[in-house]
Amino acid sequence: MNNKNYKWVVVGLLWFVCFFNYADRQAIFSVFTPIQKEMGLTDVQLGWVGSAFMYVYALAGPLAGIIGDRISRKFLIIGGLVFWSVVTVGTALATEYWHLVLVRALEGFGEAFYFPASMSLISSYHDESGTKSRAMGIHQSSVYAGTIAGGALSGYMGQHYGWRSSFVVFGSLGVLLGVVLLMALKEPPRKAAAEVAGHSDTSGHATLDWRHRSVWADIAELFRTPMVRVLILVFVGANFVASIFLTWMPTFLLRKFGMSLSMAGLSGTVYQQLASVVGVLVGGILADRLARKYLGGRMMTQAIGLFGGVAFIFLTGWTLSLPLLIAAMIGFGFFKGIYDANIWASLYDVVRPERRATAVGVMNSIGWLGGAMAPTAIAMASARYGMGACISMNSMIYLLFGVLMVYGIRRFMNSRHSTPASAAA
Repeated sequence: MNNKNYKWVVVGLLWFVCFFNYADRQAIFSVFTPIQKEMGLTDVQLGWVGSAFMYVYALAGPLAGIIGDRISRKFLIIGGLVFWSVVTVGTALATEYWHLVLVRALEGFGEAFYFPASMSLISSYHDESGTKSRAMGIHQSSVYAGTIAGGALSGYMGQHYGWRSSFVVFGSLGVLLGVVLLMALKEPPRKAAAEVAGHSDTSGHATLDWRHRSVWADIAELFRTPMVRVLILVFVGANFVASIFLTWMPTFLLRKFGMSLSMAGLSGTVYQQLASVVGVLVGGILADRLARKYLGGRMMTQAIGLFGGVAFIFLTGWTLSLPLLIAAMIGFGFFKGIYDANIWASLYDVVRPERRATAVGVMNSIGWLGGAMAPTAIAMASARYGMGACISMNSMIYLLFGVLMVYGIRRFMNSRHSTPASAAA
């Protein structure tokens, strides 16, 4: 198979890995209610179950990125997949509160290695063809498919077969996928990185220059680019809002609208995530077109997603009408997808190729540290103000960070501030 076709095979293979990445992390939220009853937990304790994953995921991010720029990305992707899949099966064995916190933390560690390695791998295959946003957008659709499957199947199986059953299913399938990837996934030469460094091996393939590379120098280099700082801050805000929807929406629907466990698990994910699939495809195509005309074209697309989601976030928490609630979740999901399609592609527009995995690791770390605060924050705030009001107030976060994105585009997206080469200045 030639490289032109195989680059899309890579996207397809990684689509399934990311599917399980999100299905495994989402499954627990649809069975919060039976877990809470069985173990006698408070909402705040449930919030910490959600946050344990995110804190470890965030703290492991820089390490995952640094390693991803230095060793085989194929090895990291498969190793991470098998590790977190085994931990997912282990979740079914939890009988006490600390067991849940532990397995969620371990799952966060395993999953942290996926995105830095996979985004760098996809970019290596799609840089030269100008299909980077489309490829990453298609890959991003697996986030939503996995979230739907994790929420819906876990809720259904939790209602009919006990809350532990879905973890065994998802974890076992993940291990099988790892075996498939060993045979099908290929590690490409890091051509773009070497072209910048100006080195090649005796076979004519580009290679990385490992001399004089300092971890702290790599990270410092990233933060010297102003637009990198803006993109990271915006990612913090977007992740905070996303974490609330992922963690609490099934429970919110069960309590406010009296849905069954299986229906809340399905409804809490399917409308938003299916709309996000459409949004991410639209966002990828739009961004590739804008990027050919404007230096900050991908960031412009993200700003559209942020501003478009404001009203729908507010309606989701505010409305008492189920049809309007569904419409609001669809609207939010669509515009979230437009933003999500370009999270990494926008970042790659302003960092050097050989720093890509490090950049994703650092950005993922800081972004998810912000997101990790959300599950416990809304649990505490909802005790006083109600969960619906707390969800609605998150519309202001989207508005604020949308303004920040526009400021960054206008202020920094010029050749002096924004190009990858300037990062080394």
